Amino acid sequence: MADDPLILIVPGINNSNPRHWQSRWERQRADCARVDLGMWDDPHRNTWVNKLNLAIARAQRPVVLVAHSLGCLAVAWWAEYEQPSRGNPVVSALLVAPPDVDRPGTDPRLARFGACPRKALPFPSFLVASDNDDYCQLRTSRMLAQDWGSRFVFAGTIGHINADSGLGDWVFGQELLDRLLRDHRDTQDRQAPAIVRGAARQGRLAAGF
Repeated sequence: MADDPLILIVPGINNSNPRHWQSRWERQRADCARVDLGMWDDPHRNTWVNKLNLAIARAQRPVVLVAHSLGCLAVAWWAEYEQPSRGNPVVSALLVAPPDVDRPGTDPRLARFGACPRKALPFPSFLVASDNDDYCQLRTSRMLAQDWGSRFVFAGTIGHINADSGLGDWVFGQELLDRLLRDHRDTQDRQAPAIVRGAARQGRLAAGF
């Protein structure tokens, strides 16, 4: 249906290989599409943000973003630059293992995405982190979730939550995604009666009642 969200997969550096849970979800779900950010091994912040913006615009329907690693920073910078209204066009996001791009000595390719935006995101989100991620300490992930207004989710001791973590289809992540989709449907259901009442009132006014 046109009102059902499109799930946009937003990978990090080097894209997500076929063993990565993002790639598995894309193969399994008809409602998934990958954003081709390009320059995968040598990312450029504004290029990634612009390509993400184009993918969101082309969806022409509500969007749920599923980002991993540096893809999470592309999402944050997109929100920073575009300043979208709440829930439009992005209705929610699953943000998995964002790296600490401001940490001294970090990979220069990550540092290009600093200083990390710290404003609250204009859509509901989960931020998922592990306690042995080489790219970000758990306490930093918690603070980032607080700044972004995300619900923090501890995923366990599973590294960078990528293909090397051996997650397969990552059922836990799918449950979080399904929760976001249910929350969106519930919001739509709550808003529908008000829309119907408003339309009925307009009809009465047009009829002179």
